[in-house]
Amino acid sequence: MNEENLHLAQAIAEMGLEDQPQIPKKTVVSRVQEKVQGFSLKLDGACEHQERRRTRSLNAPSPIQQFGPCGRIMKNSAMVMTIQDPASQRLTWYKPPLTVLVIKKVRDVSVLQPFVQLVKWLIEEKHMVVFVEQTVMDDTLLINNPGFSVVKEKLMTFRDGKDDLTDKIDFIICLGGDGTLLYASLLFQQSVPPVMAFHLGSLGFLTPFEFDNFQEQVTNVLEGHAALTLRSRLRCIIVRKNDELNRTSKPPTNLLVLNEVVIDRGPSPYLSNIDLFLDGKHITSVQGDGLIVSTPTGSTAYAVAAGASMIHPSVPAIMVTPICPHSLSFRPIVVPAGVELKISVSPDSRNTSWVSFDGRNRQELFHGDSLRVTTSVYPVPSICAQDQISDWFDSLAECLHWNVRKRQKHLDELSDLTHSSSNDTLDSLDHTDQLDS
Repeated sequence: MNEENLHLAQAIAEMGLEDQPQIPKKTVVSRVQEKVQGFSLKLDGACEHQERRRTRSLNAPSPIQQFGPCGRIMKNSAMVMTIQDPASQRLTWYKPPLTVLVIKKVRDVSVLQPFVQLVKWLIEEKHMVVFVEQTVMDDTLLINNPGFSVVKEKLMTFRDGKDDLTDKIDFIICLGGDGTLLYASLLFQQSVPPVMAFHLGSLGFLTPFEFDNFQEQVTNVLEGHAALTLRSRLRCIIVRKNDELNRTSKPPTNLLVLNEVVIDRGPSPYLSNIDLFLDGKHITSVQGDGLIVSTPTGSTAYAVAAGASMIHPSVPAIMVTPICPHSLSFRPIVVPAGVELKISVSPDSRNTSWVSFDGRNRQELFHGDSLRVTTSVYPVPSICAQDQISDWFDSLAECLHWNVRKRQKHLDELSDLTHSSSNDTLDSLDHTDQLDS
């Protein structure tokens, strides 16, 4: 506190003490001084805290709620999601995991032996209850495997679409390509257990683990030594025109997708004519082959092939990408994760549209039907081999060859060539002058 402020505080204190002479002036002044100092310390601490969050957070610090003396954001109890510091997304088991679901790539002989090794090790060494799909047990190549017969009777089975795995699985291990992780997402339409994906497929953008030392890597995860990438999913609801008119009790189609939902023209030769709404406001009409609505995880799948940007999976966003639009100015856009998109067939469209969810459950959208899309509150907790940043950029480099090109040569390597070409040019000029003379 400077001298001017101190005198002001003393004057205020003396005015307040005229009616209360029993309170010492020093006490009131010291209280004012401590209040000002405390306010200064609080500001310094807040700035330091915000700066620390800014340097650590991928998505920038959480915004403050108050602006100046009077302005503030209206409180909203229906907040969709909270931006988290990625450094805080670490796996913690509040009780030891006992059940594990092992998902194997189908119709791939190369995955059979790693599958048998993993399942046998989980049962005999880790004493875990292992779930597999019933179709895996019916694989003739697997039945004839001598190592599999030892643990076959100890496996628990389920059937997709018939058995509910909710609250039965503590941990998921995928063996194969990216499709195994998409299938794990499809099996759990609410909360998803942590997923550890081993690269035994063709591309492997979402499978960061190598199988060579699986015992050590799985043990580290079971002990809680792992970072997570919370991959957001899209909640997709199809509302049929007849259901709305008749107010039927039949529940609408409700699916969670990890990559994207695609609306296209199907077998029709005509252009798709689709109306796009954002939070109830009509944004545009899509004329072309269709529309892709994708998560940041799906931005490196179908969307990037259609010309979209690649978004890190920790960024809370929804990407909207047109498929072969009949307009050169129609570029992909990114919207906040909290909005709701409504997609419907335009009333004057020549044809209907078709919709698919992560490449599955393809069905037709008729005139009057609508598709509602928003970010789900149930992400897929994907376990990182290293961390969020390293895994993603390694996948960009290895799977998509992002920014791979030959390095430009250093100038020192070209000095001799530059020097010789300069001399040749001067010599040729001298020779020309001699001929002219």
